[in-house]
Amino acid sequence: MKAAAPKALAAAMALVLAAAACGRKPSGAAGEARPLTIAVIPKGTTHEFWKSIHAGAARAARELGVEIVWKGPQKEDDRAQQITVVEDFVSRGVDGIVLAPLDDRALMRPVRDAAREGIPVVIIDSALQGSDYVSYVATDNRKGGVLAARRLGSLLQGRGRVFVIRYQEGSASTTERETGFLDTVAAEFPGLDILVKDQYAGATTETAYQLAENLIGRFPDVQGVFAPNESSTFGTLRALQESRLAGKVVFVGFDSSPKLVQGLRDGAIHGLVIQDPAKMGYLGVRTMAAHLRGEPVEKVVDTGVVLATRENMDAPGIRSLLVPGLAAIDD
Repeated sequence: MKAAAPKALAAAMALVLAAAACGRKPSGAAGEARPLTIAVIPKGTTHEFWKSIHAGAARAARELGVEIVWKGPQKEDDRAQQITVVEDFVSRGVDGIVLAPLDDRALMRPVRDAAREGIPVVIIDSALQGSDYVSYVATDNRKGGVLAARRLGSLLQGRGRVFVIRYQEGSASTTERETGFLDTVAAEFPGLDILVKDQYAGATTETAYQLAENLIGRFPDVQGVFAPNESSTFGTLRALQESRLAGKVVFVGFDSSPKLVQGLRDGAIHGLVIQDPAKMGYLGVRTMAAHLRGEPVEKVVDTGVVLATRENMDAPGIRSLLVPGLAAIDD
């Protein structure tokens, strides 16, 4: 009976050591006990843009052998919900967070808190103030606004009455697009008369539609419109169609969805500034995994932006961005 005591003690100590090993965060090196777990937090989950980001993130996860957890607010104006999601992932002790902040100031504190807990953050899509993050992976949003202004200005031959449908305050990505558009109009197309430039559509297609409908009612002789994201573009398209101005008013929007692509083909939309959201999600996860594994990463990664028109929309490089595959998402 006495001989059994050392054996029991040894077995108990082995269990304790095994439990401690399971509780350690993995380094990402070969032989790790479990794959890296990376939380990917979008601004919202309903628009086609975010579905493409999810697809790219899922593809990177499969290639790298890491696990992603996808969760975000349903609506893109729910700052409190996105903050809660970040805080929950910090409490769970994920290895890293890839975040598209829907407000460039409101998300500063939770990102700072994550960094203090040893959980690094990669920012995607929309900039965040401060410096408590590893890398920023996104479109050159200002350049996108410049492309939109040059398309609209050239089609109007530098003269006409125009309004800008803004997205929402605090969204750094769309603010940069709007600023790029307005600055380019002022510098290169002084003959364009900006009728409205301080009205915000909000986070949904419906609120964008209501604003566009109201502005068209106020300015029925409008000749050009710019909208800076998917929901504002689709809401404006609906308002132009219902007022029978689609195709008559020069309309340049941002992002892609099946209905927007059809609007471009039909001539109701005269240009769509296209990002590469799948690439953004893919590089966001790859950048985080590289950082967690001790590899150097770039502080800023530009994922590209192009202008799609009715004339070039079937070119392979443009079409692949207008109609991205979503097959990489694991249900």
